Amino acid sequence: MNSYCAPKELIAKLGRVAVLMGGTSAERDVSLDSGNAVLTALQQAGVDAVGIDYQGDIASLTTEPPLDRVFLALHGRGGEDGVIQGVLDTLGIPYTGSGVMGSAIAMDKMRSKYIWEGMNLPTPRFGYVDEFKPSLITQLVSLMGFPLAVKPAREGSSIGVYKVNNQSQLEAAIEGALKLDQQVLLEQWIEGDEFTIGILAGQSLPVIGLKTDHAFYDYEAKYESDDTKYLLPCGLIAEEETSLGHLAERAFEALGCDGWGRVDVMRDSRGRYWLLEVNTTPGMTSHSLVPMAAQAKGLDMSELVTTILQQTLEDLNAEQS
Repeated sequence: MNSYCAPKELIAKLGRVAVLMGGTSAERDVSLDSGNAVLTALQQAGVDAVGIDYQGDIASLTTEPPLDRVFLALHGRGGEDGVIQGVLDTLGIPYTGSGVMGSAIAMDKMRSKYIWEGMNLPTPRFGYVDEFKPSLITQLVSLMGFPLAVKPAREGSSIGVYKVNNQSQLEAAIEGALKLDQQVLLEQWIEGDEFTIGILAGQSLPVIGLKTDHAFYDYEAKYESDDTKYLLPCGLIAEEETSLGHLAERAFEALGCDGWGRVDVMRDSRGRYWLLEVNTTPGMTSHSLVPMAAQAKGLDMSELVTTILQQTLEDLNAEQS
């Protein structure tokens, strides 16, 4: 089966495209894998695309010939938190995915949850600490109980995330997470089934169910393990999958996100769904979920990345109208 080839008229409109990857965050290696996969897929589609290992050198974005647009494959801080989005806005270069506000809010798990809570969207109970305060920690545990999830508020790929079952584990987890972020989220642990929903052009893709032998879907399960099971179809009845897709769309829009992304959700033993987080620049590696969901909808990798990139043309037209 031949991979997708973009129409010549679209290729001309897209112009010269840079795929930004790498970066300096804890997710650098994953970003390089994602970026190279995106670059290959764009080139296979016929797009004039080049790769840039971006590490904060703004001059690398002001090349000759000039860049017409950017596909962002930068994960983590500096790539998903609004920083590079602000740089590109200043340079006047269109880019894929969410803007400054949506990127910054979605990167901050704590503020994402405040917004969902304010909009009566379901998310597990939570609190946060910005330093090791035994009295506050005891108070939060009394409200939520064990087990708990401990997470740096602004990291991705499950880096620095712990499942804790008792006080001694909790103290060690908080100390570990505080080394990665000055704000640490404590979240009620939801025992049950995990689902992820890709978002493309504001619409949900087929839901994927996740099964792992790990305590949760951690970094190793996401990127390294061959034992993780991806359920597609996800096992839900059609009406429930549609409802879950609508919940993901509402959660994505509530944070001011745009274009494409991924929403992670848990279902508890009573069948209730709980929003965990939104990822505005999901992985695009061989283990990644958005390409998997897009494939189930009939989009190969080349068509998927071209569709994501095409949204930069639509955004530009909307600004000019």
